[in-house]
Amino acid sequence: MSGSQPSDPLDPISPKNPLRAGRREWAALVFIALAVLLIAIDGTVLSLAIPFISADLQPTSTQMLWIVDIYSFVLAGLLVTMGTLGDRIGRRRLLLIGAAGFGAASALIAFAPTAELLIAARALLGIAGATLLPSTLSLIRNIFSDPRQRTLAIGVWSAMAAGGAAAGPILGGILLEHFPWGSVFLINIPVMALLLIAGPWTIPESKNPDPGHFDVWSAILSLAAVLPVVYGIKNIVEQGPSTLLLMIMAAGFLAGTVFVRRQKRLTHPMLDMRLFKNRMFSGAVLTNLLTIFAFVGLLYFGSQYLQLVLALAPLEAGLALLPGMIASLLGSLLAAPLVQRIQLHRLVATGLLLAASGFFLLTQVPVAGTPLLFETAFILVGAGLGVVVALTNDTIVSAVPAERAGAASAVSETAYELGTALGTAILGTILAASYRAGLDFSSLTNTPQADSNRENARESISSALTTAADLPDNSAQTLIDLARTAFTQAVHTTSWVALGILLICAALALFVLRATPHTEDTGTP
Repeated sequence: MSGSQPSDPLDPISPKNPLRAGRREWAALVFIALAVLLIAIDGTVLSLAIPFISADLQPTSTQMLWIVDIYSFVLAGLLVTMGTLGDRIGRRRLLLIGAAGFGAASALIAFAPTAELLIAARALLGIAGATLLPSTLSLIRNIFSDPRQRTLAIGVWSAMAAGGAAAGPILGGILLEHFPWGSVFLINIPVMALLLIAGPWTIPESKNPDPGHFDVWSAILSLAAVLPVVYGIKNIVEQGPSTLLLMIMAAGFLAGTVFVRRQKRLTHPMLDMRLFKNRMFSGAVLTNLLTIFAFVGLLYFGSQYLQLVLALAPLEAGLALLPGMIASLLGSLLAAPLVQRIQLHRLVATGLLLAASGFFLLTQVPVAGTPLLFETAFILVGAGLGVVVALTNDTIVSAVPAERAGAASAVSETAYELGTALGTAILGTILAASYRAGLDFSSLTNTPQADSNRENARESISSALTTAADLPDNSAQTLIDLARTAFTQAVHTTSWVALGILLICAALALFVLRATPHTEDTGTP
């Protein structure tokens, strides 16, 4: 990264400043950012629509699990393959193919007449999402040659990814109050149509000039590695560990081992494993994964705390999350100017410590009252992690030659998906175990019906509140108070765990992200 004085990021490219992006490049970023926003929204918007889908299509419990999970399964499994494919056939071409597929799959979902067709359409949406995501980040890597502008552009990309995940429930709540459940997917169609129209005019094509042979076996192995691991993690959260799930995950790890060994032998590997010898690259990937791990854990228990403990309506809970998402957006955008004044490793560590302070406040949230303390904590977490995610993504794609940007982008996004799965699984398991351990039924009368109520209450706070609805007023209020107290204590415990992880991550960032100055764009592994 050069040491030249900063200028207006919308300055056109000129002979005096040949690397800087102009208005066309920033216009391209707008359309890329919209695509990222919709992909992130689609990962979470379904949560509020589940009751409506159940009433309309009447899926079995197994079908409902697949409706919810297959999008993220397919998306995670195909990221590496699609990132490499974009390097070969052209990232803009793959982006536009993905946009067309995303719009078509969204229409199929919105009007699906059966659960089976809905599952198939959600799988197609995952394929299209995997096609779009690596293309978006790798195009930014190639469009913005000036490192300062690239950091800002990746900050926008990161803000859209994080903001979309939290905006999904808010947008879903608004639409479902007025329209059928399919409306939450129909919003994708006009945006993807706009991308198809404007993309060829604003987004320049880029690809690897010497990509080598596309190795089909590597593509199969990457899918066989990621898909079973993500599937196993998600199902362990819902069902608890089992021999079958552990065997499925073991098969994924075995496929991953074979994949790595194959990449080391190939002249043109799908994923150059030498990248991980670069301490900046591997450190940024790990930091990114752990950051998303903590953030997703917060989203997982935060929405339950707001709705089930503080008794906020779904839309009110979504709005309570909004200040934190705005803070995340601002943190992502401020990362670019801040890193010009503060060394990368120190800035990333500072962001992680800021987020850790937010988790400390979460260890103090009350059982009753207003969401003010939670909102303050979420603002700190959002601001800190917004800076971190933007800088780690920038570091990952800047650590490789421009022609391999698709593969590097896929690594970044795979870390995001694994962080999401692990955050939900591990922190979700800690939350559930802490909740069950914190339930104190000594104030309840010992009767057969009370024993049944206890078992139901141990399942989750949601089950406890549902059980309480059928009890007499005094008994119901006692059970509600017990469940809310136990869940709040579980939030405290889970927040301490997340805080510890972020502190370890901050120490890691101070060590590994000082390998080379952030301002140096070597373009080599």
